Amino acid sequence: MIPDREFKTVVEHTPLVSLDFIVKYQDNILLGKRKNKPALGYYFTTGGIIRKNETLQIAMKRLAEVELGIELQQEPKFIGVFEHFYEDSIFEDVSTHYVNLGYMLELTQEPKTLPKEQHTDYRWFELNELLQSDEVHKYVKNYFKEGN
Repeated sequence: MIPDREFKTVVEHTPLVSLDFIVKYQDNILLGKRKNKPALGYYFTTGGIIRKNETLQIAMKRLAEVELGIELQQEPKFIGVFEHFYEDSIFEDVSTHYVNLGYMLELTQEPKTLPKEQHTDYRWFELNELLQSDEVHKYVKNYFKEGN
């Protein structure tokens, strides 16, 4: 794990590469209410940063276990590359720039328990509700806009 001081320098000077799971089950989308910056307090997709020398497949497996408490049964469907710009980050005085890889993950059953490390609460949203909710971050809504 990279020490905080060095990670702050990385966040300050480079974009971070991350992947997000758009988790779908029975026409509903799973979002978690973030408990840290950026996007603190908003409902957001699960996912995370890809580590150096970590393949996408290994990152997907790790993040599915850490963020959803599940073992991947199939490879998620790639939906596109997105950019996320935030005024804040886990560091008070540093903004964040993510180059984000979006993946649709369709589940055949609902996860039994969901981890609470990154999110205080989880909710299943119908698509129209998700798009209209002020509690859902604008970057999540971008995954569902026309052309994506």
